[in-house]
Amino acid sequence: MLKHLPRLLAIWTVVARYRLDTVLPQPLPPRLGLLIGLIRLHPLWWSSADRAARPDRLRLAFEELGPIFIKFGQMLSTRRDLFPPEILAELVKLQDDVPPFDTILARQIVERELAAPLSEKFSRFDTEPLAAASVAQVHTAALPDGREVIVKIIRPGLDSLIRTDMALLKDAASLLESRVPALAPFHPLKVVSDYERTLLNELDLSLEAANTKKFRANFLGSDMLYVPEVHSAWCTRNVMVAERIYGVPITDFEAYARLGISRQQLAEKGLTIFFTQVFRDNFFHADMHPGNIYVETHDPQNPRYIALDCAIVGHLAREDQMAVARLVMALVQRDFAQIISVAHQAGWIPPGTSLSTLTEEVRRLVEPVLASSIDQVNIGQTILGLLDMARHYRLEVPTQFVLLLKTLVHVEGLGRGLYPELDIWTMARPLITSWLKDQIGPAALVRKMSENAPHWITGLPEMPQMIFDALSQLRQSGQWQERQLRELHSLKTELTRARRRDLLALCGVGLGVFGAVSASGFLAGLAGTVAALALLWRFAAG
Repeated sequence: MLKHLPRLLAIWTVVARYRLDTVLPQPLPPRLGLLIGLIRLHPLWWSSADRAARPDRLRLAFEELGPIFIKFGQMLSTRRDLFPPEILAELVKLQDDVPPFDTILARQIVERELAAPLSEKFSRFDTEPLAAASVAQVHTAALPDGREVIVKIIRPGLDSLIRTDMALLKDAASLLESRVPALAPFHPLKVVSDYERTLLNELDLSLEAANTKKFRANFLGSDMLYVPEVHSAWCTRNVMVAERIYGVPITDFEAYARLGISRQQLAEKGLTIFFTQVFRDNFFHADMHPGNIYVETHDPQNPRYIALDCAIVGHLAREDQMAVARLVMALVQRDFAQIISVAHQAGWIPPGTSLSTLTEEVRRLVEPVLASSIDQVNIGQTILGLLDMARHYRLEVPTQFVLLLKTLVHVEGLGRGLYPELDIWTMARPLITSWLKDQIGPAALVRKMSENAPHWITGLPEMPQMIFDALSQLRQSGQWQERQLRELHSLKTELTRARRRDLLALCGVGLGVFGAVSASGFLAGLAGTVAALALLWRFAAG
């Protein structure tokens, strides 16, 4: 860890300068006492008393520390249960109001990436950024044919900064994995490595363009979600050009009240979109902070979401997708034994674990959640409780669930703000039931047969020869079996005869021995001769 000392000192300095120890929720767990003491040892902590009451201190610290911390701040901005409104109002600025980089540099990047002057590619390119976030900033422009677009440009120098911070996190995760056996089932090193790959992929706008096009195809014509069109001819690794959209941020509650948009309807549509992405498409938006979710306002009676920034996406392996669906159904039905059964079948529970004890532990943690509306539930704390239980029982937590859990925390935070009375479980049941029927019901069998039909049709010309070969093999196999049966029958007959000869010989030897013992003289000799003849006959008969 010594090689990371300069970065650790920089983080320590920023945390102390902004007195971030005063932002932590109270009361603090005892294990955080050492951390608080370490922060307060820094000389800047003692000279920064004026910052202790500033609501923007957490946002400013995250901005100074870089993209990984800004991403963390974006997630915290949805957690109305953790921070007071004044701090949340500042964290919201991390979604699309980060200080921009120089406009001249932005224009130079676009011209370099598109290998042409801006005047050849755009009829207008607006100098003032529309938005600036942790990874990129956005400028508005118009194509030569007049279509309004946005131009997204990656911030320069992010790659090295992300790799530096992720190297620190990977070394810390490796240390924890080797020194704290209870954390091993969570595979912290793999989780951090996967997150690094996700962040580095976010720096490749050609991947975001591909993800956006896939989302658009999945929801084309949908009355729930609109995904902007991507102009592929203008897209590179560092620049992406897409259709400009018009709407209001998901957190603009005043606009909903003014336009008469139902927040309940929006909340229910949002939940339906989430389950549709996870189960129908197995391709879900995994960066659903409020800065990436807008709402159309031209039809207030039927509002539609607009999805932006599709850089981070998630998907599950087939067996994990099925396991998640079964777990959700078991949760909806309050069948805690089934929850443990699904986890056990998936191989997440180590041998020797008491399933009944684990069932009661899950019941204790989850039952209060199921019996409450979303405004009374803290899913974030519930997930932490479940993870703590998993650590205690050394459960194998699949790393591919990390993005799904992160997305669930975002969805819960958005739902809490939109419509606190939303009944997640009532809405989830028909959606998951329909998906499960589609996967394992008769319709699924018919669909799979129809999907395989082209492969079967291409094999039809070879079918007669294949049938002839199969029948020939069966006939040859039948002839071989008949020969084997004849040989077995012959062997059986020979064994029967041998047993009979053994019995006769044994009787002869027995009579001879008995006579030799009980008689004397000539009769004893005759009896011995009979025994010897019986043995010679048996050996001669084979």
